[in-house]
Amino acid sequence: MSSNLAGNKRITDEAKEHLYEDIQRLFQRCFEDSHNTVLIGGFREPLYRPACEENPKNRVMFTLDYYASALHETAHWLVAGEARRSLEDYGYWYAPDGRDAEEQAEFEKVEAKPQALECILCRAAGFPFKVSVDNLNAELQGTPEFYEAIYQQVIAYCHGLLNQRSVAMINAIAEFYGTGNVINPSLYRLDQIR
Repeated sequence: MSSNLAGNKRITDEAKEHLYEDIQRLFQRCFEDSHNTVLIGGFREPLYRPACEENPKNRVMFTLDYYASALHETAHWLVAGEARRSLEDYGYWYAPDGRDAEEQAEFEKVEAKPQALECILCRAAGFPFKVSVDNLNAELQGTPEFYEAIYQQVIAYCHGLLNQRSVAMINAIAEFYGTGNVINPSLYRLDQIR
């Protein structure tokens, strides 16, 4: 496996596998004590649940054992502010698969920021980023405006709009995979956002 990430250290066949357990461990190391939050997999659907009597830790739950889902749900948690992190699933609405074009447009509005951060997390891991339209309706694809919004947000993040939690997680992942500084706008191009 080799990386096509220009400007980063080359990831060779001897590189670490992409195991969801590694992302879990890095997340826990960064946030379990400081934010009372854990990342756990094995669920049919992703969900964020704040701490409660039955579960004293905030839980970022990702789908099954999917590495990409672990990164995606991590990005959602990193983007969410303190008030949103006190609400189940950050207080977002969610329409199931089969959304119409208007619902899909609303989805794209709220997904640009977390998917931009996911793009940077993927680069830090040397893992391919794939835009998620999260809709199995084959007729609905991501709009060019959605791809552009994600790209512009990546660039904004690289120019200093990342919060401290995001920087900590990006750096932990980049250090683990040896990918170097990925908070660099010259590493990203719009045509890579697909």
